Parts: sequence; structure tokens; C-alpha cells
Amino acid sequence: MCAKKNEEIIKLDETDIKILKIINDDVRISYRQISRDLGISVGTVHNRIDKMLKSGVIEKFAPVLNHKKLGYALTSIIGVNVKGQELEAWEAEISNNKNVVGLYDVTGQYDAIVIAKFKDTDELDKFLKELLKSGCIEKTITQTVLNIVKEDIGSANIL
Repeated sequence: MCAKKNEEIIKLDETDIKILKIINDDVRISYRQISRDLGISVGTVHNRIDKMLKSGVIEKFAPVLNHKKLGYALTSIIGVNVKGQELEAWEAEISNNKNVVGLYDVTGQYDAIVIAKFKDTDELDKFLKELLKSGCIEKTITQTVLNIVKEDIGSANIL
């Protein structure tokens, strides 16, 4: 098995971090407003955001959805054990499922952790039964989230 090459770590300066925090709070803010807020030129804002896009620091601009307001009130964390060498193929398939919002290779008791959103327990039940039909799943353990205390995956607050 070949080891994956580590991704290059991008160094950000104070201005880059300030820009990221501003657009993290409001992705629709104009470059002109960012330039006013930071006391730098619009061109500088444009160039820095463009550089962060090209380097992969910013992957995309997207809205943060309130899943409950869209009817997806149930969040589940599903630990999955996959048979033999089928993990990558199974992950490629399951990652396209509309309910799956997170998929992680993990160490420990499971091969993967799935984070998924559902409208109700019937939808979760159907999802789990389809998952087990695939033939490559050895075991699943499902946990239902009672309260989401914090869910901020794309946050610039980590900086």
C-alpha cells in the first residue's frame, strides 16, 4: 500500500485570516465592504481571495443550511465495518447518498463513520436497510443525536 502524500500546508497572514473570518460570517459580503472594514484596497481583497481559492484553502462558497427548517430533524452517527478490501468502493457509493453529510475513515472500532440527516425514523430505517443490503457491510452501530450543541465544519473560527 502506498502512503498518501501530505497536502501542502498553506501559511496565512493576519490579513488573510481576517478576510476568511469576514466571509465566514457573511459569504455574500462584497469585496468593497471587506476592503473598507480592513482598510485595504479592493484589488488586494480580490487577489487574496483568488489566491486562497487557487491554493484550496477556500474550497467553495456555499450557504449554511438549517436542516431542521428543511424537514431533516434527525441526525444520525453511524459506525460501519466494511468487509475486506471493499471500503473505498463502498465509500464512493455511499458518499453520493443525499442523506449523507459527512463520511470519515477512522481508527478504532469502525472502518468509517457516516453522519447523515433524515426527516424521520422511517427514513433512517430505510437508509439502514439499504446499507445492509449492499453485501459488503459487516456491522453498523447507529446513534441518534438528541441535541446539536455545535456543528460548524467549515468554520474559519479555528484560525
